[in-house]
Amino acid sequence: MKKTTLFAAALAALSLPALGAVTTRDDGGNTITLDKPATRVISMSPHVTELLFAAGGVKQIVGAVNYSDYPEAAKSIPRIGSNREIDLERVIAMKPDLIVAWMHNASERQIEMVRKLGVPVFLSDPQKLENIPDNVARLGHLMGTDAAANSAAAELRKQLSELRSRYAGRPAVRTFYQVWDKPLYTLSGKHIITDALRLCGGENIFDKLTVVAPIVSVESVLKEDPEAIFGTAEKNYGGVGLWRSYPTLLATRNDNLFTVDGDLLNRAGPRMIAGTAVMCEKLELARQHRQKK
Repeated sequence: MKKTTLFAAALAALSLPALGAVTTRDDGGNTITLDKPATRVISMSPHVTELLFAAGGVKQIVGAVNYSDYPEAAKSIPRIGSNREIDLERVIAMKPDLIVAWMHNASERQIEMVRKLGVPVFLSDPQKLENIPDNVARLGHLMGTDAAANSAAAELRKQLSELRSRYAGRPAVRTFYQVWDKPLYTLSGKHIITDALRLCGGENIFDKLTVVAPIVSVESVLKEDPEAIFGTAEKNYGGVGLWRSYPTLLATRNDNLFTVDGDLLNRAGPRMIAGTAVMCEKLELARQHRQKK
């Protein structure tokens, strides 16, 4: 082979990515490139922990935040702090090669400090149900667990497709989603919960509010007069039972005060699709109650 040919081949080889390099985009639109699949991953949100497990990362997760309690194996992962504050020294000592964080995490300043140390950060913020299996597949790619992740993502997409087919064209049910009652928190149209409601044929009465998780008044809910109200068992003091004090409220009159496991709906992980199925069933009950009135 001529020297010029050898030289050209060498240049071409240098221009190729490193063997085993993986690249994907996160939910913030950032390109994440690793020289090789991640083997030491830190999760900075409970929903992220669930996504990583679904993506086949059980052996790769070396640290997680508090409340990372699903699946059962997640409870034994060493803790690095909470959603609001992480122990930066502990994170550094774990020598992560990938950190997966929630885009709205209160510890944003600490995430930036970790970035300055050269640790790649993947931002996870599913805003549509379809983004959940997409997150699973992309995280699996970064960890080199593509086969398991793509299989899990395909199953989640199948479940979503079946739900959409089952509830397509169902009569709308105006709905109030109650995250917490002291103070009274809800979620606007910017949150993935609203996408879940739409799949079921529900209409979020506070869809147009600009804040993702706004505080609302009892009076504003009464004014909107929703046909169904959902509360979650997570961090919920009075729950939907508080609305029984308002017998003229349509949701109360029609017995459409529903409680759903908050871990299924308030975390944008794989279990949210199962939570959406429960929500759809409850809204179908509301339609049946409507017919009986």
